[in-house]
Amino acid sequence: MLDLLIRNASLPDGRKNMSVAVQDGKIAEVSEGLQPPAAEVVDAQGLLLSPPFVDPHFHMDATLSYGMPRVNESGTLLEGIALWGELKPQLTHEALVERALAYCDWAVARGLLAIRSHVDTSDPSLLPVEAMLDVQKRVAPYIDLQLVAFPQDGVLRTPGGLDNLKRALDLGVDVVGGIPHFERTMADGAESVRILCELAAERGKLVDMHCDESDDPMSRHVETLAYHTQRLGLQGRVTGSHLTSMHSMDNYYVSKLMALMAEAQLGVVSNPLINITIQGRHDTYPKRRGMTRVPELMAAGLTVAFGHDCVMDPWYSLGSGDALEVASMGLHVAQMTSRAGMQQCFDAITCNPARLLGLQGYGIEKGAHADFVLLHAKDPVEALRLKATRLGVWRRGQRIASTPAPVATLNVPGRPGSTTLLSAR
Repeated sequence: MLDLLIRNASLPDGRKNMSVAVQDGKIAEVSEGLQPPAAEVVDAQGLLLSPPFVDPHFHMDATLSYGMPRVNESGTLLEGIALWGELKPQLTHEALVERALAYCDWAVARGLLAIRSHVDTSDPSLLPVEAMLDVQKRVAPYIDLQLVAFPQDGVLRTPGGLDNLKRALDLGVDVVGGIPHFERTMADGAESVRILCELAAERGKLVDMHCDESDDPMSRHVETLAYHTQRLGLQGRVTGSHLTSMHSMDNYYVSKLMALMAEAQLGVVSNPLINITIQGRHDTYPKRRGMTRVPELMAAGLTVAFGHDCVMDPWYSLGSGDALEVASMGLHVAQMTSRAGMQQCFDAITCNPARLLGLQGYGIEKGAHADFVLLHAKDPVEALRLKATRLGVWRRGQRIASTPAPVATLNVPGRPGSTTLLSAR
């Protein structure tokens, strides 16, 4: 007897009336019309069964700290970094863990079961690192939490910054991070990229670098990142996050740059909610959108994913861990409103980030982990339109979260007694 059978489900690739059979935490079969006995049978009623959402860029050490010790009134990146510096002396291991675990509860409820979180290594105490490693162990049964050693204040700009980052890796942090555009000079930024990529190559680590999070079209560290990726044979193991300066760059230069990035097989993470909020702060009108060139990068063959980046922290006062909200903002800002474009935006919060994180056993296919989300929508486009309710969330075949279907009662003469906002088609 099977442990679980999901019947009559729609899948993100367009297949309908599909059944997903689960045994021992793995998907045993995916096909149409399965009827074997199972301990639990769920009728999806034609709704969308998706692999879990994946956030490829987050800052869990700062999450849910909004208003501590004050609010970012300017809304700029630099004030956010300064505010985080003011907060750091007040941090405790217990409070960091408590806030992160609370956010992970939100993530589970939203069907977000894999997160890559950058963790600040700038302070020699490595307090945030030790706290997030603690969280990583605690949430391992239900969330894949991957940690990036992130020198928030600049690996060269900070006294002892490189040593701190190496010690974080020694403690078990998974990925090498950086922030070249925050170093004191463009030359220092380029040098930091070289040093950090060589460190990753030496230690066999992935790389995920905050890169060119700026409106300055001359912030071109992603070019250096692509160069060192190829020089060191790191193709497919390096991600550039943000890349917002590409929004302001000359089109001719970008045509050259994207080809270099594609040759290096760079991954790209855009963070639509934060990029559209933080960038363009020095503009009057017209005001730049700030988000990187998502559809063009996808067309060039790069793997592009959307991250949440921040939730209620020194940089962003809103957010709830909802990957569908992130993708919705991305499709609006990038004007990806064709059916194909909206499907690509759904991929940017599911299979694309899973590829960047190197997740094994991801997807709805035979042999994969039985991790999936039943959404109150009929297809990915409707899921984006509705920010669809997560009716059920499963991890290794066990239901770990449920939310009732959103049904509104109506009292309108001549009309039905309720509505769910689902389309009639």
